[in-house]
Amino acid sequence: MAHTGDEPLSNQERSELDELRHRVGALESGTRPQVARHHPFRSTGSVLLILLAALLSLLSVVAVWANSVVRDTDRYVATVGPLASHPDVQRAVARRVTDQVLAQIDVDTLVKQLQDTVAEKGVPPKAAQLVGNLRAPITSGLKQLVSGTVERVVTSTAFETVWVEGNRRAHSAVEKALTGRADGAASLQNNQVAIDVAPIVARVKDRLVKAGLGVAAKIPDVHTNFVVFESKDIGKIKTYMRVLQIMGNWLPFIALLVAAAGVYTAFNRRHALIGAALAVFAAMLFLGIMLTVFRDVYLDHLPPGASPPAAGAVYDALIKFLRAGVRALGAVALVTAVGAFLSGPSRIAVLVRASCRRSIGAVRDVAVSGGLRLGAVGRFVHRFKRWIGAAIVVVAAIILFTWTYPTTMVVVWTAVIVLAGFAIREFLDTGPAPAATDSRATTP
Repeated sequence: MAHTGDEPLSNQERSELDELRHRVGALESGTRPQVARHHPFRSTGSVLLILLAALLSLLSVVAVWANSVVRDTDRYVATVGPLASHPDVQRAVARRVTDQVLAQIDVDTLVKQLQDTVAEKGVPPKAAQLVGNLRAPITSGLKQLVSGTVERVVTSTAFETVWVEGNRRAHSAVEKALTGRADGAASLQNNQVAIDVAPIVARVKDRLVKAGLGVAAKIPDVHTNFVVFESKDIGKIKTYMRVLQIMGNWLPFIALLVAAAGVYTAFNRRHALIGAALAVFAAMLFLGIMLTVFRDVYLDHLPPGASPPAAGAVYDALIKFLRAGVRALGAVALVTAVGAFLSGPSRIAVLVRASCRRSIGAVRDVAVSGGLRLGAVGRFVHRFKRWIGAAIVVVAAIILFTWTYPTTMVVVWTAVIVLAGFAIREFLDTGPAPAATDSRATTP
């Protein structure tokens, strides 16, 4: 008796057979004539488009950051708000306010008032003369009193409230300052972006009066500016930021379209996709390095009397979200490059895919032996497997591209969810419906 039918393959055997077919197809395609693949203009055009896309991606990150700081009030407050509790900034503000308050107090008048009071009490002339020599001790004690009062105000929660609320109210003025239309609480003068901290001086004045320093009541209302950013090239920076603001809404889309055109123009589009992703990653790496270098250059060119620690804290706060955007886009580019590589015919990629398929297939076999029946679902997934995979990738891309301010963790979790989606797709793929077999036996 001979059996004329074919035994159905197991899931593991079917997976290995598909993998072998894929490798054979890749080997066969590698032996085809490659004459047309060396067209110089098409290859050069693809490379130039990919490099342009990398440059545009760098500008896109900066443009989105500029828009977020200038136009988004909540984003701006989240950027500068933590500075209120930063020790270096508190010390710089305290020193600035202390100098301003002491400049409004006439120590000579205080000494004269003390001399007059002593004379009225009938103190001997020599003792009264000694009072006139107390200018230095009085000045030192007054400075300690004022600085201590200012420090208590600046380190209090009340100062944090004043700082945050003041910055929120002044956001529109900050926007005008950065676009060259300065007025209000934020100004652009002498190449400085400064915020008026006059309310802090008023609070110090009230506390000094309550502490018994009556002369502090004569301190006039003065506008004391705390410089947020200063540069002799701020005019150019203002112009660049204005240009980035105008292009900010369109630049990411343009960069994406240019990258897609570069990949589409290439002969080997998978290799071009890997190249484009690595080019964007290199651009983000370069931008991150330049931000660090520019920080050192900026601190080295501070004006005399400025506090380098406070200036560094302000700089770090202002570019905090820019660094987050650089890391996020770099992570997206790296994940894209790895994904494109693992989808190729290289030995490592094939081994990784085969190992994953065998592992998932083993889990599926255990589930099926335990009573799980996928039936039509498994056949549907097998039939539309490529489309399902494309849908998973497209949905992930849409999520990342429409996320307001994606971070590195958002990118990582999106990649994890994509991998989980592909694992579920592989688990549900039971292969095609088994062909009908002829069970009739024939005799020789």
